[in-house]
Amino acid sequence: MEIKKIAVIGAGTMGNGIAHVFALNGFDVRLVDIKQEYLDKALATITKNLDRQVKKEKISEEEKNETLSKLNLLVGVENIPSETDLVIEAVVENREIKQSIFKTLEANIKPEAIFASNTSSISITELSSVCRDDRFIGMHFMNPVPVMKLIEIIRGYSTSDETYETIRDLSVKLGKTPVEVQDYPGFISNRVLLPMINEAIYALYEGVASAEDIDTVMKLGMNHPMGPLTLADFIGLDVCLDIMNVLYEGFNDSKYRPCPLLKKMVAAKKLGRKSGEGFFKYE
Repeated sequence: MEIKKIAVIGAGTMGNGIAHVFALNGFDVRLVDIKQEYLDKALATITKNLDRQVKKEKISEEEKNETLSKLNLLVGVENIPSETDLVIEAVVENREIKQSIFKTLEANIKPEAIFASNTSSISITELSSVCRDDRFIGMHFMNPVPVMKLIEIIRGYSTSDETYETIRDLSVKLGKTPVEVQDYPGFISNRVLLPMINEAIYALYEGVASAEDIDTVMKLGMNHPMGPLTLADFIGLDVCLDIMNVLYEGFNDSKYRPCPLLKKMVAAKKLGRKSGEGFFKYE
């Protein structure tokens, strides 16, 4: 199946990045959300990021304008055209919300279309249980999407080989590196990354070292580009907690138990960069 028309649901950080990459590579993209103000904010972000690429001479001014011409903003999942070839969901990490979206899509979008979720941890098999399970797949992009090369492609229990191969080839066309992953909690990226972040939070919680020193050890000792606590702030502490809970519930293993400090900070709305304060303070 040839993919030409894309719909991206969710105009937040991940959704606008996914829409940016598809439009930059010549696809017709509809970016969808529940309010026009969210879409306007996303378009401003995409424009800003394209301007940055022009300034760095990664793309030309003409390519920037062509990319913006490929983007259309749309309010309401129910208004996505039925002839759409691929729908990528990138909304909040909530199973019920995602499944509600896919139920609506199942009734409105042509049967040969592929549904994909950008979920970072929720089971693809569970999400696909409300719709076309053979044409359902996980496409887990990394943040920031225009920069990061990896896409985890997650097969649900019933994902067909044709669907997988179509999405794998599409990922390569986007200039990304696809990695095939089976459907287990946290996939690969978050199954490895989040327990490391959680353990760094435990080290802070237990008074082993300060937040600055924990991050310095991982940056200078392990050559990580940023420390785990800075990264947690970047991801969002609420998102980190959601993923740890998925791992904990999915494996029933105490090694995935979220640190009490992480739970307390989320309860206090200290969510990282997006709230202005997490393990560090931000302007």
